[in-house]
Amino acid sequence: MSSSDRMGRGAARIVAVMCVAGLAGCTVEPLYGSSARLETASVEPGAARLTSVSVAPVDTREAQQVRNHLIFMFNGGAGQPADARYRLGFDLTKRDLRVLDVQLSDGSNDLDPTAGTVELRADYVLTDMQTGEKVATGTRSAMASYDRPRQFYSAWRGEKDAADRAARELAEFMRLAVAQDLKRAGP
Repeated sequence: MSSSDRMGRGAARIVAVMCVAGLAGCTVEPLYGSSARLETASVEPGAARLTSVSVAPVDTREAQQVRNHLIFMFNGGAGQPADARYRLGFDLTKRDLRVLDVQLSDGSNDLDPTAGTVELRADYVLTDMQTGEKVATGTRSAMASYDRPRQFYSAWRGEKDAADRAARELAEFMRLAVAQDLKRAGP
């Protein structure tokens, strides 16, 4: 056994010990502050009251997706509250916009769409169920782009996936708006 082999092994051991020591400092807690402070800071008055919001039934596929995402985000997957204090109703409108058209190479004057955008817009009303008064009203919208190839199914599926992405984004925007509205409304 040569001395260079022993030095290589020794250096490898030192590097391994330094890596383990470096990883020993890794935790899932905040670097500055305690986890107790983080827990109390994350529960704000508006966010805590989101669990007392029920979402009104809707009639379209996209509106149902927004509703499902809202219910999940308001209650952490627990479903609708049995004794909700607030009711959130919304009307959803969907627009499919052609973003980019290209002239076909066959010499015709027809334009072939190659990209599109789905826009979902929700006009919402937050109502206090105990008093029947409107707590807040507002409008939020979300857009998602997609490719529109010439194949019918691919274009249809792309539009549907874009509508799904826009529904998730719109639900997040509405959750933030409702949390702000509840915080402004006070206790």
